[in-house]
Amino acid sequence: MKQFLFPLAVAMMVLPMLAMAQQQTPDNRLTREERRESWQLLFNGENYDGWKNNNGKPIASAVEDGAMQTYRCGGYILTYDKEFANFVLKCDVKMDEVCNSGIFLRMENLADPVNTGFEIQVATSKLDDKPNVNSMGSLYDVKAATKNTSKGAGEWDQFEIKFLGKQISVKLNDEEILTANLEDYKEPGKRDAPGNHKYELDGKPRAINDFAVKGFIGFQDHDHKCWVKNVKILELDDEGNAIRPERPAGQRPQTGDGTQPRAPRAEGQGRPQRQGQGRRGANAN
Repeated sequence: MKQFLFPLAVAMMVLPMLAMAQQQTPDNRLTREERRESWQLLFNGENYDGWKNNNGKPIASAVEDGAMQTYRCGGYILTYDKEFANFVLKCDVKMDEVCNSGIFLRMENLADPVNTGFEIQVATSKLDDKPNVNSMGSLYDVKAATKNTSKGAGEWDQFEIKFLGKQISVKLNDEEILTANLEDYKEPGKRDAPGNHKYELDGKPRAINDFAVKGFIGFQDHDHKCWVKNVKILELDDEGNAIRPERPAGQRPQTGDGTQPRAPRAEGQGRPQRQGQGRRGANAN
């Protein structure tokens, strides 16, 4: 009986410790598991390194308590300065009492992000309101979320958005609320609601399926306060496998907390000895 109780006791001690370690990962840092999986940290929680406004103007909003602030940032979209094709994007979003914002994906033309990119809606609403194509978590103006799992204004909501080829899915606070296949929208103006969607190109309605398969990501300033932190991305290949980010030759990978892992010891090299300390017994008479 003891041989069964001992492993159980060990598991009961270890599992809470692992869970606690996961919970204690600071904001705007990668967990150990995320580093192993090749996630990239896009926002460091201190400044806007790697970010820009879509209109080229300097970013005017300050970082507040480790979160970027889209309100009055100086542009329409606070944009990460790299294009992505297939990916999983994670971010935490907090809305003001009244909020209308959005998470923009695959923006092709930063001069016209609305008509050349996808938007996942971020907006306050009554939790018992029926979702529509313009409410929280929707593929904006195209397809409604199945439900609203937001925690509401003043609370941090966790988004996880996967974009692979023509397939997009959205999780909000660990619950899947939207899946869409862009190939279902090959006709100009088509959406899952009465009438046509608003997107146009050269003054004519365009098909959602014709949008670019690669572009910029960013967060919208729609004249409401909205905070964003823990912005992380996992790039995928066409089969959905994680892509390991390239880095300059000789540069070791970042750990996500601003440090670098220790370099491996050369083959046959033992642990460094403290000064004045030789092998055991070397100073014995």
